[in-house]
Amino acid sequence: MRLALFAPDIPQNAAALMRLGACLGIAIDVIEPCGFLFSHRGFQRAGMDYLEKAEIVRHASWPAFIASRDGRGRLVLLTVNGDVAYTRFAFATEDTILLGRESAGVPPDVHAAAAARLRIPLRAGLRSLNVAQAGAMVLGEALRQTNGFPS
Repeated sequence: MRLALFAPDIPQNAAALMRLGACLGIAIDVIEPCGFLFSHRGFQRAGMDYLEKAEIVRHASWPAFIASRDGRGRLVLLTVNGDVAYTRFAFATEDTILLGRESAGVPPDVHAAAAARLRIPLRAGLRSLNVAQAGAMVLGEALRQTNGFPS
């Protein structure tokens, strides 16, 4: 199981997800360009000393990320335009959960590259959750289903 962040905009969200990855033993792929510098103060504050313990792989671009995957597992996109609720999806241990950019999600080619497009069911009239909260919810369900939590 992996988390992939597509061109993240907000350093605190990226750092919170990296901290989550460190605590749960989940590798984090960061697909550039980011909307911040990795040395940004807010990024460091949110990640605290957990960033040193996280397995973070930075990719210069979407094509570089795809090339690095070498056919491993499925890309599972979390999107407000998903056609399946994440609670009704069967996760596998080799899945990579892909989270879009806070300001714009992912472009159509990235959307099309996903093997599955999941959504979090929300109350009518509300459009989305914070990306770090959404990522944590879906990763938690994926780890529950695959018995992937640290023992």
